[in-house]
Amino acid sequence: MCTGINYTTRDHYFGRNLDLEYSYNETVTVTPRNFPFEFRRTEPLRAHHAIIGMATIAEGYPLYYDATNERGLSMAGLNFPENARYLPESPDRTNVTPFEFIPWVLGQFETVEEVKAALERVSLIDLAFSEEFPLSPLHWIISDRTSSITVEGVAEGLTVYDNPVGVLTNNPTFDIQLFNLNNFMHLSTQPPEPRFSEELQFDVYSRGMGAIGLPGDLSSASRFVKAAFTKLNSVSGESESESISQFFQILGSVAQQRGCVEVAPGKFEITIYSSCCNTDRGIYYYTTYENSQISAVDLHKEDLDGSALVAYPLVTGQQIHQQN
Repeated sequence: MCTGINYTTRDHYFGRNLDLEYSYNETVTVTPRNFPFEFRRTEPLRAHHAIIGMATIAEGYPLYYDATNERGLSMAGLNFPENARYLPESPDRTNVTPFEFIPWVLGQFETVEEVKAALERVSLIDLAFSEEFPLSPLHWIISDRTSSITVEGVAEGLTVYDNPVGVLTNNPTFDIQLFNLNNFMHLSTQPPEPRFSEELQFDVYSRGMGAIGLPGDLSSASRFVKAAFTKLNSVSGESESESISQFFQILGSVAQQRGCVEVAPGKFEITIYSSCCNTDRGIYYYTTYENSQISAVDLHKEDLDGSALVAYPLVTGQQIHQQN
């Protein structure tokens, strides 16, 4: 399970929670412009936009979970079990495997509109990276400063939705998730007005009662509603500190704690990491489950004209500022 969001103050921010019961030794990975992206069934990218994000590097190839390119376009893949369908190759289509999808998009394009136009000829094909890394059932959120889309490969084919809330979780399909928000249109940040009956007296006995009925469980449908309500009503200053702090607070509202979601006997899903990339400045921030201190990697402090991947292992141990 996962949650992805984008958020704008003075700058634009994009990031996600990765919720799993295990780690693939992911690193913050910078792919410079001249790293050769080889694709299994379509033309390679010998030169492309530089990319920063979270990835597992396998056989020298960055398998990105979420990433942003130097032009500010961002993308994340989130779990989409039982709904995701990948197709056989088609000779009259651009055949892209799901594990290549993020670098294929971010390597070439600068805006959501460019991506939407390119996707009209794309098929996501059923071809795994390796036996060790089989295909994951995914769908994707793609965002720039002004808009977001959700991309889903389903039984009916590749489907692209405009995403007006800038939020994505997991199942069900995005159209159902978006429609479900209708059931929560009554929620408010303001105290409730009594409409139950004129014959009864009601007491607004606590702050926050306008949001009574906001889901608090960890299902993907509930996290979608809660993340959307939290993000769309979020108020932040425009400084970098205020912006990234608020972003992590939004993600924290739908984070998973060890013990709450048991996926197998004695195995629990947790928020392995939370990320927040300033897409205007190319700074990738993250926290991990046992390290709530924010760490950062700056894309523009690397040699972006190079050809070798740069990877920073995650700081996973808790960092405590001792004051006495």
